[in-house]
Amino acid sequence: MKHIVVVEDDAVNAVLFRKLLERRGGYQVTVTDSPDEVMSITRAGGIALVVMDVSLVDSWWEGKQVNGVDLCRLLKTDAQTIGVPIVLATAHAMRGDMERLLSDSGADDYVAKPIVDHDKFLEQIRRWVQSEAA
Repeated sequence: MKHIVVVEDDAVNAVLFRKLLERRGGYQVTVTDSPDEVMSITRAGGIALVVMDVSLVDSWWEGKQVNGVDLCRLLKTDAQTIGVPIVLATAHAMRGDMERLLSDSGADDYVAKPIVDHDKFLEQIRRWVQSEAA
């Protein structure tokens, strides 16, 4: 079973992601808002994908406050995690936000919250998980 890490600090969104990815997607899911846990889990290997909330509140890494863009950059520049696909999840869905956030973070893809089309979201996740396995 493929393992996905969801980095989300909003309890409602965390439950939605878990239910969609576990029940409908068939994935093993770890939900966390801890940068330490994200880095530890992804460095340990075996992670097929990270879904990363952009606007993390009160998250700290090595003494510095970080958000999802910062964490994404950390993962994409770490030799142990550089190849893990990351999908940003954000309510920032205005024109130009997707391009700016992908450029700033180094993430592989983007999804706007709230997730309205569950089937489309799961298909997006499947494409990344399958390409990671190839």
